[in-house]
Order: sequence, then structure tokens, then C-alpha cells
Amino acid sequence: MPGAVWVEAVDYPIGTPSTESLHRVFGTTAGGADWSCFVKKLQSVRYSPVLEQMPMEFRESFIEYMPWQLEIAVHRSGVGELLPEGMRLATAYRIDVYDDERGTIWMENIVQEPGPWPLERFGRAAYLLGRLSARRQPHLVEPLLPRPHFGTPGYALRYYANGRVMQAALPALADPETWRHPMLAAAVTNLGEYGLRDDLLALGERVPAVLDALDALPQCYQHGDASPQNLLVPHDKPDEFVLIDWGFDCPQAVGFDLGQLLIGLAHAGELSPEALPAVHTVILREFQEGLAAEGMQVSHDDVLYGYLGSLLVRAAFTALPDDGAPQELFEHRVLLTRAMVDLVSQAI
Repeated sequence: MPGAVWVEAVDYPIGTPSTESLHRVFGTTAGGADWSCFVKKLQSVRYSPVLEQMPMEFRESFIEYMPWQLEIAVHRSGVGELLPEGMRLATAYRIDVYDDERGTIWMENIVQEPGPWPLERFGRAAYLLGRLSARRQPHLVEPLLPRPHFGTPGYALRYYANGRVMQAALPALADPETWRHPMLAAAVTNLGEYGLRDDLLALGERVPAVLDALDALPQCYQHGDASPQNLLVPHDKPDEFVLIDWGFDCPQAVGFDLGQLLIGLAHAGELSPEALPAVHTVILREFQEGLAAEGMQVSHDDVLYGYLGSLLVRAAFTALPDDGAPQELFEHRVLLTRAMVDLVSQAI
């Protein structure tokens, strides 16, 4: 007779509309041995509540654009063989794909190393991401999920910029009513960040030129969403990273992955914005060393622009919280936005 089985919903906010649900399944065998797995249910974004928040004229293009099968493609591709030593994919036990544009991945349940990331771990992650980027230059590999336009440099970032940034974020930042929100106004006053709005709008005017400059830089297929939350550190192997939740599956400017590595924990409230300059210095240096270790020679200025230009478009205009967030989060995100603005101004 089989042993007991129980299921736990994962207490983590789902930010990707192609993820339907996350669960951990635990059990014991008939012989009394414990086992577990992580279950991720995927879906076309046509089923996501996010779609209802979008104007009708953008919905079909978003459904076509958003690759709900990308993580399945990751596990079915040979990308695991390209990962440098110290990085690996989670073991996939079973993958089910259904006729209604849904799927399920049953995979290894990673028990993570507790506690904050030390600076050295950021550096090691950046070094390995640099090696991975060099191994995935466009003349060496194909997209994980081949689709029209996704071989075009910067296609995914432009899609994001033209929608989320140009159509939503920048108009909201330009609206004086946004800055009259009691929580945001109090945060700006408490922190003395009266110039933040003007700085963001000035950078917003440069987005089209930044996108053109990014496309002219050396390009790599990269992880695409390399925040620490997607670089899992197993508790029994603290020098290893298990890569999950890949994204932006097209050539991007070299250094693209460093943006999410920098701000992922700060965006989640797990790292102080004041710590970002030190993290920035380490990850920029180590990423370049990773590129060089694989024989990819790129100038410091090109990596810096690829990293910070991508960070600007991807994150700087969208970090301020939504209505209903607590005052502490508004203040934290104002500080985070200021930190990004100051870093980006080094290169843009």
C-alpha cells in the first residue's frame, strides 16, 4: 500500500500570467521513506485575470506574444548542457501538455539555503551568468522556443517597452495626480525626493534612443529573468544555483541579466536599496570576468550600457507600488527607484 500524500500551496505571489498555480507535494512511500516534488501549472495568458485589465486592442497580440510553453521548452532543450559548472536546471520528473493550452511540470523540490545573499554569492552568480551569456551568443544557439521575430535583437524588451512602459508607466508618472497619492506624496516628502518625478520623465524621453543603442551592442541569449529568486541555492550545496523561470527568450544586449540580479531582492523588500551600489560594483566586474573566461571580449562600457540600459527600460519606471500598499513599501520603492536612477545615470 502507498504511504500518505499531502499538498501545500506555495505562499509566493505569482507575477507571471502564464503561471496558473504553484504547489508542493509531499509523501511517504510504503516503506516509510519521505519524498517531495514541486508542481507548476502553466497556462496560456488567455486564461489569466491580467488579460481583463488590458485594453481589448492589445489582448490578442499579448496572447500570441506571451510564451506559456517557455519553461517546458527549457526542460526539453539542450540548454542544461550549456550551463557552466555551478549552475543546473531543476530535475523535471514529468511534463504534461494538454490540448487546451495548459501544461504541468512535476519537478525537483529545492530546499533553499536560508538567510540573505552575501556579496560573494552575487559575484559568483554574475560570473556564471557571464559564462552562460558567452556560450549562448546568437551564432552559437537558437531560441529555446522558436517563434516569429524572436531571433531579432531586443524584440522582447521593445515589446515590453512599447506596452508596459510607454503606454502605462510613463503616462502615469507624468500625471500629477499620481504624485498626489497620499502614500507616495508622504514618501517623497519624508525622503526629500522631490526631483524623482522629473528625473524619471527625463529618462523616459530617452527610452527610444536607449533601445536603439542596446540593439547595436553585442547580443546574447541570456536567462532573461535572473533575479536571485530564480537562482535557487540548495541548502546542501550553497555554491550551486538551480535556474528556474527563464524569460525574454531572444537576443538581448550583453549584460541584460545583471539588472534583475541587482534589484530582485530589493524589489521584494529583502535587500536595502542602500546596498545596491556595492552589489552593482561586484556583479559588473564578475560578469565581465565570466565573459572573458569563455573567450568573449566585450568592453567595460558596452557591458555597463547593456546592463544599465536594460535595467532602465525593464524596471526603473515600474518599481513604485500600486494603490493599497503600506507606507513602508512606498518609502522602500521610492528609495529603490532613486537608486536605479542614480546608477543608470552613470551610463545613459
